Amino acid sequence: MTPRERLLAEAAKRILMTDGAFGTEIQNWKLAEADYAGALGLSHDQKGNNDILAITKPEVPETITREYLEAGSDIVSTNTFSANLISQADYGAEHLVKEINVASAQIARRLADEYEAKDGRPRFVAGAIGPTNKTLSLSPDVNDPGYREIDFDYLKDVYREQIDALVEGGADFILIETVFDTLNAKAGIKAAIEAGEALGRDLPIMMSMTLTDLSGRNLSGHTVEAFWHAVRHAKPITIGLNCSFGAEQLRPHVKTLSGICDTLIMVYPNAGLPNELGAYDEMPVTTAGLVKEWADAGQVNILGGCCGSTPAHINAIAETVAGLAPRPIPAAEVRTKLAGLEPFTMAAA
Repeated sequence: MTPRERLLAEAAKRILMTDGAFGTEIQNWKLAEADYAGALGLSHDQKGNNDILAITKPEVPETITREYLEAGSDIVSTNTFSANLISQADYGAEHLVKEINVASAQIARRLADEYEAKDGRPRFVAGAIGPTNKTLSLSPDVNDPGYREIDFDYLKDVYREQIDALVEGGADFILIETVFDTLNAKAGIKAAIEAGEALGRDLPIMMSMTLTDLSGRNLSGHTVEAFWHAVRHAKPITIGLNCSFGAEQLRPHVKTLSGICDTLIMVYPNAGLPNELGAYDEMPVTTAGLVKEWADAGQVNILGGCCGSTPAHINAIAETVAGLAPRPIPAAEVRTKLAGLEPFTMAAA
């Protein structure tokens, strides 16, 4: 079976679990700059470059990944949110993009296979790619609305380099996550499709949008329904939401996606909203209770956590939704569906 077939088969049986946050978990290690930099001799300060730990201090992402698998994760993601040429340029580490992604994917693959061998339950690796710190849809110059720092083809090539390395390291899927700019996401889609074609096989895509206001739009202005219309041509194996706000604020938007998408719904919210010190106070039992409402309503297939979530959150969610039926995937409506900032569905004659 292909990874797509295996995931769909498992998702038909039960609500699956992905993992939780890496960034806030890494902060708990209280690492010094030397821990990040290792012996690479880079010219820039590396403190905060979480992705580079895959090659300078691999026991950190390895331990965190193992803790999520112990907590019940069926899917573990690679610690590669910023492991692309654009983001790594801030650290003077552009030349290490391939090495970082291959190493991070190998860590996740090895542990996923180890846990699958223990109990026979399939485990999957999602190669995570973040939005970068650039936007294709908006100008960074208020005096020049038409200005863009980069163009679509450049970003597509940046993503292609990362995707090829993630696949080489053993990723099953490409997770295009925290999508604040739909055009950035479409560059990632194009790169993933090209990578799959070069491999001569299906390379499933996971899509996860992040909302920047409570009305349910991302930074480029798209509603969740318009976002689905804009990316459904990629036949993503999952679509959903991550980061944004806590689970409570995402409730209406999860319901919307659940009703219109003919694929798996994956949602992994923050552990509430951060306090005045930037820390997350929402307890695992609270998060689990909130996301259970989606499960009770038959609206989700895969659950997990984003910023502030911990292995304890993942374990609490897994225990809370155990035995609840997964969302059935609806048949696709045969309509022409387009998207501006709002969705447009062409009516039947």
